[in-house]
Amino acid sequence: MSTPSEPTGDDEASSARATHDAYAALREPNYRLFAFGWTLASTGLQMQAAAVLWEIYERTGDPLLVGVAGLARALPVLLLALPAGRIIDLLDRKRVLIATQVAFAAASCGLALASYQGAPVWLLLGLLVLTGCARVFNGPSRSSLLPTIVPATRFQNAVTWNSGLFHLSAAGGPALAGVMIAQLGGAWPVYGAAALACLVFAALATGIKPMAMPREEPGAASLWEAIRPGVLLPGMLEGVRHMYREKTVLAAIALDLLAVLFGGVTALLPIYAKEILQVGPEGYGVLRSAQAVGALAMAMVLAHRRPFERAGPALLWSVAGFGVCTIVFGLSTSFVLSVAMLALLGALDGVSVVIRHVLVTLRTPDRLRGRVSAVNSVFIESSNEVGNFQSGLVAKLAAGWFGVAGGAVFSAVAGGVGTIVVVAMVAVAWPQLRRLRRLDDPGES
Repeated sequence: MSTPSEPTGDDEASSARATHDAYAALREPNYRLFAFGWTLASTGLQMQAAAVLWEIYERTGDPLLVGVAGLARALPVLLLALPAGRIIDLLDRKRVLIATQVAFAAASCGLALASYQGAPVWLLLGLLVLTGCARVFNGPSRSSLLPTIVPATRFQNAVTWNSGLFHLSAAGGPALAGVMIAQLGGAWPVYGAAALACLVFAALATGIKPMAMPREEPGAASLWEAIRPGVLLPGMLEGVRHMYREKTVLAAIALDLLAVLFGGVTALLPIYAKEILQVGPEGYGVLRSAQAVGALAMAMVLAHRRPFERAGPALLWSVAGFGVCTIVFGLSTSFVLSVAMLALLGALDGVSVVIRHVLVTLRTPDRLRGRVSAVNSVFIESSNEVGNFQSGLVAKLAAGWFGVAGGAVFSAVAGGVGTIVVVAMVAVAWPQLRRLRRLDDPGES
């Protein structure tokens, strides 16, 4: 008589995939608290980001200044990311998260007051720089805290839900901002609402109870101790070195950096709404939300499907599709087609966001997660804002030949073409990305 064989690792993995729980992360009390607070704060900040671009373009009519607004938020990330990552790894990440939410609220209050008083645009830009300073600490602290509030087996599901909740806020926030601006006659109430949302998240975050993680190096008791040169400087570049060693991670991040740098159209949306599609602030809110609606729909699909089996090809094809949708959007003069292309563009971007975030986090040891997340923020978060500046600059230069509307079209179409070229270059330069299969296996590519 034969005896039953012991289950192999492959059997266990197959069983796990067959019993995939789409709501695994949401069953964790810690994650529910985190997710609810973050969704509120993210919605408020999305409202604010949409409102400030509209206000600057409404007051100046200058596409370059709209791009400069993105650059104002990106500069602190570019300048402070490396020390910020080191500080986050030395301090209590939950406390850093709470402090940065309070800082967001303070900057939003300043924007509300400046907007209400009709202060010069340069003051709005200065306050956006302060927002960027909070952002450089907030994103990495939030990303590195997440693996400590859900079990490892539920982490990819948590990332997928995080992506969906972010896109829910990115869909609802700008639409709500457009309605508030149209109904209340100004952007300052939007900034006030953003401040309140960030304070609520700060309060909720005090109830999060992270799992204890073993430290491979001593932490710092205070910020002042963390920023001492003898503590801050050693190991500050370890995140960069780790990403350089992990070629697949480097390839995924470089792909997103260059694609968003060329293919982002966010800074062009006020011009499309006002000059090309002629749909006003409410239509602008819909355009700004459409990409997030598509990404939210994709996040729901990904949450209910099994983990990726061919993650590398999925990443490359999704970014190439992003470029195609950008070209069609750039050429569109139909509001319905423009919204549809932005939604499809967002859905494709949602695939790349989940793959990249899971890949970066699972292939990074906990002691380096703050530093790697900070480097990631240079590539990802700042690339969105620098991409906005790039698209605004190209639109401004092209306006000399084609007019304001024609310059925006030229910038969008050229960006889409550039994205497709980037995909081809990355696929050739990093063949390991083409071979990447499962994200949860560090040895598989």
